[in-house]
Amino acid sequence: MTPPSPQSATSETGFDQLLGFTIPQRDARGRIVRLGPELDTILAAHSYPAALKHCLAEALVLTALMGSLLKDKGDQLTMQAQGKGGAADLLVCDFRDGELRGYVQQSGSGNPGESANSSLESLFGEGYMTITFDLAETKKRYQGIVPLEGACLSEAVECYFEQSEQVPTLVRTAIRSEPAGSIGAGLLVQHLPEGEQGRERIHVRLDHPEWEHVAILAGSIKHDELVEPQLSLEALVWRLFHEESEVRVLKGKRLTRGCRCTIEHFEKVLARFPKKERRDMADPSGIIRIDCAFCSRDFCIQD
Repeated sequence: MTPPSPQSATSETGFDQLLGFTIPQRDARGRIVRLGPELDTILAAHSYPAALKHCLAEALVLTALMGSLLKDKGDQLTMQAQGKGGAADLLVCDFRDGELRGYVQQSGSGNPGESANSSLESLFGEGYMTITFDLAETKKRYQGIVPLEGACLSEAVECYFEQSEQVPTLVRTAIRSEPAGSIGAGLLVQHLPEGEQGRERIHVRLDHPEWEHVAILAGSIKHDELVEPQLSLEALVWRLFHEESEVRVLKGKRLTRGCRCTIEHFEKVLARFPKKERRDMADPSGIIRIDCAFCSRDFCIQD
C-alpha cells in the first residue's frame, strides 16, 4: 500500500462505501466503513430518542462491517438484539448485496434518557444478541447467540466472534450526530493464524504474538479519526499500519438503504396464507394493510 495523497475522502473512499484490507505477514484482515447520507436516510424513518438513534447507528455500522465478510451474491447477515426491562424491546439490522436496513422498537416502559451514550443495560435491560449468516448458494445458515453485556454493541460483537467463530476480533465504532447529518464509522480487524481460506482455524488464542501486534495498532484508532470526513479510509489504514511491509486494500460495495418492501413482495408473502386467514387480516372493504417497520410506510393490498 502506497501512502494516500492528503486530499478529501470524497476523492478516495468516503461515505457509504466499504474498504477491505489484509496484512499478509500478520495473517490479519480488516474492514473499515464510514456511513453518512444513507445512515441519515435509515434513521429518518422514525423519530427516535437520542439514545436509540445512537444505538441503531452503531448497529448499522456493525452490520455493514460483518456483512462485508460475506462472499457471494444473495448472502445475508442479520443482527438482532432483544431485551426486557430496558428502553428497547427489539433491534434488527441486516445486510445483503450492499443494502442496509434497520430499526429499533421502543419499549412501553423503559426510559432511554437524554444521553446518546447509554449503557446496554439501560437500553435493553436483560437481553441477548443473535447474529445470523444466511448463505444463498449453499442454503446454509450459521447463527450465534451472545448476551448483551459490556459497554456497547461492539463488545457483544467481539464476544460473538470469539465464542461462535473462534476468531480473535477487534471492533471499534464511532458515531457523530450533528444538525448537518449523522456519521457512523467502524473498524473490524481479525486474526486468522492458519490463513484466511482453505485451512482449519486454530482455537482462539488472544495472546498470539502476531495478533497482539495487530490489535495494539488497530486499537490505537481514535473516535475523531473514524468520523472525520476529510480523512479517507485509505488514509486511516495507512496511519494504523504504515510500518508493515505489505498492506493490501480493496474497495468494497457501495452501501445503500435497502428496504425490500414492495406490493409485489407482500403479495407473494400473503399468497402463502390460506384464503380464510387472509380474510381475517383484511378490513371490511377487503384491504390488508401492512406497516413496514424498516421504512415506516403503509402498504394496502386488495385480497
